[in-house]
Amino acid sequence: MKNILKKLVGEKVKLQLPGKKIIAGMVIEIGSDVLVLFDGKDYLYLPIVHIQKITKLEPKEDDIPPPSGTPNIEHDEELSLRKVLTLGKGMFTEIYITGNQPIPGFISSIMNNYFVFYSPVYKTMLISLNHLKWLIPYTANQRPYSLTNQQLPLQPVNISLARTLEVQIEKMVNELVILNIGENSNLIGKLNSLQNNFIELITAREELIYLNMHDIKTIHFTNM
Repeated sequence: MKNILKKLVGEKVKLQLPGKKIIAGMVIEIGSDVLVLFDGKDYLYLPIVHIQKITKLEPKEDDIPPPSGTPNIEHDEELSLRKVLTLGKGMFTEIYITGNQPIPGFISSIMNNYFVFYSPVYKTMLISLNHLKWLIPYTANQRPYSLTNQQLPLQPVNISLARTLEVQIEKMVNELVILNIGENSNLIGKLNSLQNNFIELITAREELIYLNMHDIKTIHFTNM
């Protein structure tokens, strides 16, 4: 099927994302479900499903320099989000999921509907593919927080992983977890159960909270 967005390759545009976020840059490539944008500094890989509106930049808005190099993820076939994640596996990247703080780290595993991301701050995180807003690969000489290989080793996470996030969460029952990067205190607690797409969480005050599974963006153990 013809992709009407391909005509935007080489154009400078403004993208509107959920949460009224606006990103401007030059469209470098359009894949089957991902758009590559150069914002004057970085190459951003954005899942098309989260792009709410695209408009061309007015001349007075255009202060974005042209790219001087090529995207850090090299490929031969048409890009897709899964291919971006696969090619970026083990590469230092910055991802944006929720809140105001991008998360640096690296992808260690890619499953059916989630991937495992290691952050030097949050440690091992399970990220829903449905909630990834963008990914920025670092250049070869960049490392998060200038950490050394000893401080931030690139090694696979040694945990048994289920194919789907739902089954993985079921395996985490009775664990103390942090959901959605702990945006508020109600998203931190003991995972009591997962039934009918709702997570039952026990908070620090022993209050039972029920959270829709489809709203879970990230989850990680406090002891990972």
